[in-house]
Amino acid sequence: MLTGRSRARRIVAAALAGAALLGMFLLRQPILRTAGGMLVVAGRVEPAEIIVIAIDAGSAGALEAADLVHDGVAPRVAVFGDPIDTVGKEFARRGLPYEDGAATLIRQLGTLGVTQAERISTAVVGTESEGEVLPRWCDEHGFQSIVVVTSSDHSRRLVRVLRRSMRGHRTKVVVYPSRYSDFNPDRWWRTRQGLRTGIVESQKLLLDIVLHPIS
Repeated sequence: MLTGRSRARRIVAAALAGAALLGMFLLRQPILRTAGGMLVVAGRVEPAEIIVIAIDAGSAGALEAADLVHDGVAPRVAVFGDPIDTVGKEFARRGLPYEDGAATLIRQLGTLGVTQAERISTAVVGTESEGEVLPRWCDEHGFQSIVVVTSSDHSRRLVRVLRRSMRGHRTKVVVYPSRYSDFNPDRWWRTRQGLRTGIVESQKLLLDIVLHPIS
């Protein structure tokens, strides 16, 4: 049988536990918003010579690039080439046309009114690969300034990668997240896809910070 003092202690403990749970609930969303916001960064867009769509941006990148062209930021858009995959090889073996990701983006850009769209001939397979290809490509074409359009969740990590890879090159690079990206830093945890994207991209960003603390 509980004494009055024991009962009071249990009531106090329950009240403290309830207060702690309430505090965690109230703080949950601000913490998650902060975590989502850490993935996103937008550079200041100024007139440039060309806009490059990062491989992760997809059709959202095409939409953003087209808007930037129509706003007078740059007259041209470039997309990264895709590695030849099994499906592409099979279409080629059969003598049939095949539209890979780069071709799809160029076609979409045309429908969006972009008249100058080109493919970067060197294929890339990821962010680090973009960081290797982009400096050489910019040097070969003598570009002084470019805008790289990417997905919002990928923007901060891409900034870090390009800051390292473009060091010592004369090209000024601005990374700009597409406003049409599915990832929303203010509510990314509310959908399964958003949750997966937020967790995976956070892990990749953390790894990049660990491997390159000064970047």
